[in-house]
Amino acid sequence: MKRLGLMVVILLSFLLMFSLVAGAAEEIVIGVYEPMTGPYAAGGQMTMEGVNLAFEQQPTVLGRPIKMVLVDNKSEKVEAANAVARLIEFEKAVAIVGTYGSACAIPGSEVANKAGIPMMGCSPTNPLVTLGKPYAFRACFIDPFQGAVMANFAVNNLNAKTAVVIQDIASDYAVGLSNFFREAFIKLTGNPKSIVGLISYQTGDQDFTAQVTYAASKNPDVVFVPAGSYGDAALIIKQGKEMGITAKFLGGDTWEAPEFIEVGGEAVEGGYFSTHFDATAVTTKAAEKFCKDFEEKYKKAPSAFAALGFDAFNLVVDAIKRAGSADPKAIRDALAETKDYEGVTGMITLDYNGDATKDAIIKTIENGQFKYVATVRPF
Repeated sequence: MKRLGLMVVILLSFLLMFSLVAGAAEEIVIGVYEPMTGPYAAGGQMTMEGVNLAFEQQPTVLGRPIKMVLVDNKSEKVEAANAVARLIEFEKAVAIVGTYGSACAIPGSEVANKAGIPMMGCSPTNPLVTLGKPYAFRACFIDPFQGAVMANFAVNNLNAKTAVVIQDIASDYAVGLSNFFREAFIKLTGNPKSIVGLISYQTGDQDFTAQVTYAASKNPDVVFVPAGSYGDAALIIKQGKEMGITAKFLGGDTWEAPEFIEVGGEAVEGGYFSTHFDATAVTTKAAEKFCKDFEEKYKKAPSAFAALGFDAFNLVVDAIKRAGSADPKAIRDALAETKDYEGVTGMITLDYNGDATKDAIIKTIENGQFKYVATVRPF
């Protein structure tokens, strides 16, 4: 009898071990590649606040546990491609979320698309992230819209007739946004010479004397600074104000980082930029709940990047639910059919390129804080 009892114990142990192994095999892996280090680290860290909250609230799907794996893309193009490859080849991710920064998202989306693994971008706005890539999607609007929004605001709200653009030539995001702003500004003013100056710099430069001297010499109504890094933008504005530039400074969504205000100080007061979300201008019940949950967890108001990270992760989980499968192609097909999804950053419909059609938010810097100005709907 003792021998029989021992055999039963051993058998039960094997069954328990088998069930644990089988359970682990049932995990659905969602990979995330965000910049935790490097010049884009602040954006990546803000994004992950939203992703982590979304994962905490939805740790399972289709009755199976979700395994979220984060890989630091180090704010570098090659590292971004390597991060996605690692998530696919070694972690066996069935879908990818990320990343902050178009410069990293473009090579990342190329790897994911080639491997047939759906990727949901959080905040990369350059059109090339998704263009011609059926497995690439994003939760944010794109630069043609963002550039047009800021040009429209400059002309119609600030009565600007001339502009200088200072762009980061090494950033796909900055160059693309610069092009779309200039195109829209010229069209809105009706003057092909309304862009009175265009000058470039390289990511990581610290001395912008040449650029701001050039801008000052043109005496523009506005200076558009579509910087790939919030730090670069803050330094340009600070040095520009020291040079005596009185024009309004305008920018894109990379400005929305607390470090932008820390670096720029009083110099960035009164600047305007486009972004994706503001807690004081929520438009959905999902956004109301998100703001409450976020403040309970982090003891602060959510950033636009946290909101986009939350939406991006949940869009992937929603697609898995609708597909009824963790098969990458089935997830891709479900993502492509996303329509009127109630997200934190608004009602999201993904168009034929996989881009989100949604509103833009304009904010200013007032008394050392980001302040909501207006909501702009797609044209």
